[in-house]
Amino acid sequence: MSAVSAKEVKELRDRTGAGMLACRDALTEANGDIEKAVEILRAKGEASAAKRSGAEASEGAIQSYIHANNKIGALVEVDCQTDFVARNEKFVEFARDVALHVAAAPGVIAITDDEVPAEDREREVRIATEQAADRPENVRERIVQGKLDKWLDEVVLLRQKHVNEDKHGGKTIEELRLALSAETRENIVIRRFSRFAVGG
Repeated sequence: MSAVSAKEVKELRDRTGAGMLACRDALTEANGDIEKAVEILRAKGEASAAKRSGAEASEGAIQSYIHANNKIGALVEVDCQTDFVARNEKFVEFARDVALHVAAAPGVIAITDDEVPAEDREREVRIATEQAADRPENVRERIVQGKLDKWLDEVVLLRQKHVNEDKHGGKTIEELRLALSAETRENIVIRRFSRFAVGG
């Protein structure tokens, strides 16, 4: 049997997401047959250890929060990679905490910076530019960026500190999401949310 090439190892890694050594061993065992190596990895469970952040999050949960006065509520969908994690107590609790936060945060318009509508962002830049017009030219750009960042903190869900500071110690929704992702070893995605207010 000839030595396994780096190109073959890379191809198998790209297809399965398994580690380099596991791919090399599987290829050696399969005498260089890629298809057979994929089967060997699947049998060993290596192929399922896909890269986290790019991995498809197609399982998950929808959670709700209704405020005590029954006049404000929220629904959120939080996704993960496996049904096992979707039923995990900490995952469900995180989804509920996000719903509670959304109910308490009427100004949120997007989950990430990228989802903020371009026209809203442009409007805020225009306003900030007008407000900074009387400042020295060399600092105007920094002032505009600072005002834009402050506004994004108010309207982007992942940037916000969770409203329950006693429980979460001032951590942002993104910090809580990252911690859960690290703990579960899965890609955790807040997919969408809706906030409801009576008469709103």
